[in-house]
Amino acid sequence: MKYTLVALFITVSLTLFSCNKGVDSPRGFSLPKGSVAAGEKVFLKFQCLACHRINNVEDASIEKNESLSIFLGGNKTEIVTYAELVTSVINPSHKFSNPALTQAKTADGQSKMKIFNDEMTVTELIDLVTFLQPNYTLVPYRHTKYQYYPQQ
Repeated sequence: MKYTLVALFITVSLTLFSCNKGVDSPRGFSLPKGSVAAGEKVFLKFQCLACHRINNVEDASIEKNESLSIFLGGNKTEIVTYAELVTSVINPSHKFSNPALTQAKTADGQSKMKIFNDEMTVTELIDLVTFLQPNYTLVPYRHTKYQYYPQQ
């Protein structure tokens, strides 16, 4: 048992330590600060409201996709990181926030979201993510309160 725990500790330590190594490591990646106001303009420019909803942002001139309305922001029990938001914009099929959101996927499991990589500048991406980030609020995980059962 003792050797199993030591082997497990070494394996986990090496795995975690090696996460910061290699060409695919996110270590050192950082984008400059963006502008929330400019990010809202980017959100409207690329007509994100056609498929997304966000509190306090409306534009009647954008035609809505009636079959798709994905809410952005809100209370989350896990942090929605800046890096996750960047990835969601540049690679929308990477991860779906709600697995039950089948209307957001094509038949082969890819995102229906248009890829804006050849249209959006890096500055626009930075501003967009800076605009989106504050719309997410981290709420503590609530533990289930079990009724106390006295011993008999």
